[in-house]
Amino acid sequence: MAFFKWFSEKKKDYPDFWLDYLDEFKDKVNADISNTRFIAFDTETTGFDYTEDRVLSIGAVSFINKKIDVNQSLELYIKQDVFKAESVKIHGILKNSKVDKLTELEAIKAFLAYIKSDILIAHHADFDRNMINKILERHGLGQLKNKFIDTGALYNKSVHVIYRDEQKPHSLDELAKELNVPLVDRHTATGDALITALVFLKTLARLDKRKHLNWGYLMPK
Repeated sequence: MAFFKWFSEKKKDYPDFWLDYLDEFKDKVNADISNTRFIAFDTETTGFDYTEDRVLSIGAVSFINKKIDVNQSLELYIKQDVFKAESVKIHGILKNSKVDKLTELEAIKAFLAYIKSDILIAHHADFDRNMINKILERHGLGQLKNKFIDTGALYNKSVHVIYRDEQKPHSLDELAKELNVPLVDRHTATGDALITALVFLKTLARLDKRKHLNWGYLMPK
């Protein structure tokens, strides 16, 4: 069934970059965790409405076997017609800032080429996933196919193993403080992606010490 769905999508009149992205998932098999490429990413947006708001920037870092390749990080800024001045105090991105900006289509092409079929890590991942999916939808494409791990959900799942017997939503700041991760470049997409990667890796290290580091534990049911 999964292959038939994939094959049906291939037959549609999709652009080459989307077909190349779909091809990444053909015959995809899970590698050992230590040999898996993870992508931590974050979006800065004009707000929290999936339909009305837009992505201003996307930041991402990749890592394999606990080694973050900072030289291969991704930082994209997107041209916008939608702009909300009140959100600037959070992300600091001005409408007419001098950073190089891409069209939304150019940005999503670059993002898909970077993430390939690898596992995505985000904090409160549903929000970032939905914002990216809305970009794809606006350009007549399908949704992200990648598997996701949410650092907030993983934290809550791990409290009985690592932390205290308390389950509640945790901000990225709270997790960073708990795990002694410096809040460098907070509220920039690339800065938050790096913080998320470090939070994830420190959580993996603690799980590993307690012999809970396996795919069944990491991936959502």
